[in-house]
Amino acid sequence: MMYLTIKETAEYLAMPETAVESLIQQKKIRTIFDGTQHLIYKEQFNTHFEQLEKYKKLVEEYLSEPIPEDWDAKDED
Repeated sequence: MMYLTIKETAEYLAMPETAVESLIQQKKIRTIFDGTQHLIYKEQFNTHFEQLEKYKKLVEEYLSEPIPEDWDAKDED
């Protein structure tokens, strides 16, 4: 299915329907209004999820780096 209802989009994005409605009002999610309901083009989220995956990988790489040797942070007034 290429188009989702607001409810289906909320489930797909794992967020409340009110949050999806808010994003639609802020024009952050594009919709088509068919006369009775907003339909959301599912493919518009692919880029979002790709960026999210890249970010997760960067964070994992950062967290897996060894902690540097403890440097002496004594105050030398």
